[in-house]
Amino acid sequence: MNTYDLKDKTILVTGAAGFIGSNLVLELLRAVSPVRVIGIDNMNDYYDVSIKEYRLEQIETMAGQHLASKWTFVRGSIADKTLIDRIFAEHTPDLVVNLAAQAGVRYSITNPDVYIESNLIGFYNILEACRHSYDDGAKGVEHLVYASSSSVYGTNKKVPYSTDDKVDNPVSLYAATKKSNELMAHAYSKLYNIPSTGLRFFTVYGPAGRPDMAYFGFTNKLRRGETIQIFNYGNCKRDFTYVDDIVKGVMLVMQAPPEKQNGEDGLPVPPYALYNIGNNHPENLLDFVDILQQELIRAGVLPADYDFEAHKKLVAMQPGDVPVTYADTSALERDFGFKPSTSLRDGLRKFAKWYKGFYLE
Repeated sequence: MNTYDLKDKTILVTGAAGFIGSNLVLELLRAVSPVRVIGIDNMNDYYDVSIKEYRLEQIETMAGQHLASKWTFVRGSIADKTLIDRIFAEHTPDLVVNLAAQAGVRYSITNPDVYIESNLIGFYNILEACRHSYDDGAKGVEHLVYASSSSVYGTNKKVPYSTDDKVDNPVSLYAATKKSNELMAHAYSKLYNIPSTGLRFFTVYGPAGRPDMAYFGFTNKLRRGETIQIFNYGNCKRDFTYVDDIVKGVMLVMQAPPEKQNGEDGLPVPPYALYNIGNNHPENLLDFVDILQQELIRAGVLPADYDFEAHKKLVAMQPGDVPVTYADTSALERDFGFKPSTSLRDGLRKFAKWYKGFYLE
């Protein structure tokens, strides 16, 4: 496998104020020197913008500590083709990491328009810009890495989920857009020889995460003394993956663009790869919630005598949800010797500590 040095590269990260995007930018600035990072984010209010602003402040601080590197932030949408073309013309990125997307399964049922705009039109604009980066014999984008999702597996009965499985039965528009991203990237890799790697993320959590995720929403509700609903009567299993593990995986993948080669017909074999990044260890939702409340008490977010049983209710499954997510990560281990390793307790402890600092101090 090629190893590709990120040092001295210009890297475009879309969704840079997002949960995974901001953590990736922080790690790039911390671990690679010098590096030029351009971030774009539309800062939409799908969830509390102050968390996005907090993440950007963390990046500004990190950039200030690593003056050999350069951080540039652009506020705007990847669905704005003119803006994307301008960024590519001005900065000529060597690598593109597309993490901008409208997230959330349930929101896609009530607000489908934004998914089409960001996840399809936005991703198409990125692909087109990558394609045209080779115009007139230019070196062009050397690797496109993009976020897919475990939701593409839909209601597949076979677990753990493997990237070799057929994923033709999405159960939400969000999942359908993510599957479409993989198909579009494959076509562009084949037609224009653009090295691309898709990453199917499995339930990412951690400090300054997304408030629409269950662990964050549960915490808000418990703090307000409200009742939390545990879907599928607690029989949900999720492959929870701590954000630092996700970032480590993304960084490794960035350094390994799929090789360009021609087939017997003389045409490019698509330089295309796809990996799961998950914990390979699904946790029962009830156990997850139990550890969460213990860590919230430990951090002082909830009082020691909190009556947890009085604040939880087991309810039926939600439309668009799947009962289990479970990643087969053997390809990631085989190619990179990497496997996420943060335990649920350690990850939730870090989240609870951050939550207390952000909301209660």
